Amino acid sequence: MLRKFLLLSMALTLIWTSVGCGNPAAKQSNADARSQTEQTRTVAQTRLSDGQYPVQQATYNDDGGEYNVTVLDTKPGESSMFRATNLPMARLTDEEAKAGKKSYLKVESGKPSLYLTEDFKIEYVHNVTEAQTNPQTGRQETVVVRQESNFWTPFAGALAGQALGSLLFRPQYYVPPLYQPGIPLAGYGGYGTSYNQAVNSYQSRYQAPPAEARNRQLRTTGQLRSPSSSASRTRTTGQYDRSTGSGYGNSTLRRSNRPSGSYSRPSRSFGSSGSRSFGSRRR
Repeated sequence: MLRKFLLLSMALTLIWTSVGCGNPAAKQSNADARSQTEQTRTVAQTRLSDGQYPVQQATYNDDGGEYNVTVLDTKPGESSMFRATNLPMARLTDEEAKAGKKSYLKVESGKPSLYLTEDFKIEYVHNVTEAQTNPQTGRQETVVVRQESNFWTPFAGALAGQALGSLLFRPQYYVPPLYQPGIPLAGYGGYGTSYNQAVNSYQSRYQAPPAEARNRQLRTTGQLRSPSSSASRTRTTGQYDRSTGSGYGNSTLRRSNRPSGSYSRPSRSFGSSGSRSFGSRRR
């Protein structure tokens, strides 16, 4: 009886070892599942108490549409770095501007909105991608090969006011204009009372989804990845070096902690065609 038990135990051990070590496909499948879980995590919105917080600087990343906003005068225990996706924005009214009001983040009933001066510049982090073959899986993937740093002025000039009228002063969802390397972005590519409406507005204009929507979808399905090695961000404009316009801070923005890589192959960027949107260039 003891001998039969030992033989059975040894057989079960061998089977378990074979399954665990001899099935690379199963191991890779588990790794892919873990990777996809990491990729589909959404940005957790920072919690702030209701109130108005002066904005020092702001960054927008089109890898999913994440905003990072540095604010002042937060309450004890609350972070001065506000993070969110799908963040509605509005321009300050003429009365507020004449009174010297600066850009601020407003939180009302837990819902945040950005109120910006017409010259407020948001640093725009653009993710340049290319198709590569994953050496571990042999599958074709879209990879972020580098990041370019530009600037976006959502409410620049009278053009936005003429197009939106009174809607300009109510929080709306905005998508940046079509990205063009080296050209500061002004105005918007799409807008709406909901994020989906803003995406649809952009898509109607350019016949393609905005970079943030496409990148977000690719990450959700596990088709977009960032290289493990890090590389410095390329600043593509030299005309401006700060995101604050006439705001409070005067330090240059921190670089994104999102990993990126540097490659010598030709690359392509989502939404990099030559078509224009009104208000998408500033001379």
